[in-house]
Amino acid sequence: MILASPTNTNSPEENTLEQFRLLCQKHGIKLTYQRLEIFRVLLSSTDHPTAEEIYARVKEKVPTISLDTIYRTLTTFEELGLVKRFYLFDDKARFDPNTKPHFHLICTKCQKILDFYWPEIKNIKIPDQVKKWGKINQLYLEFRGVCRQCQKK
Repeated sequence: MILASPTNTNSPEENTLEQFRLLCQKHGIKLTYQRLEIFRVLLSSTDHPTAEEIYARVKEKVPTISLDTIYRTLTTFEELGLVKRFYLFDDKARFDPNTKPHFHLICTKCQKILDFYWPEIKNIKIPDQVKKWGKINQLYLEFRGVCRQCQKK
């Protein structure tokens, strides 16, 4: 993400949208109004939405959009590294626009998902049996439990 500087008067979202435009241009992907709105919805999402949830949000601004367009666009975004796809409770794919290395806290009652960062995990020693197995490309870690709000209920 481009950070705002004294010579850059754009908001962080505008800078991210500009990076999105440049990335589309670099990969020869037409920047349509639909793609832009899908990307905006993703940028403003902190709840790790499903394709169906993204569809409902985008449909408010783009009533003619189809769920198929949402799925195809999310696949393209994933290929470009703009979102990460993961699965939780109901086997529905969820999409995370936060592509920085992070992990998830998941409430098993309300299903709220929060990102958390744990830089020290980079120092973890990989067990020999895992090293012998092959090459690890990604570490995925999640903590499941009951959040404080649900504990109070």
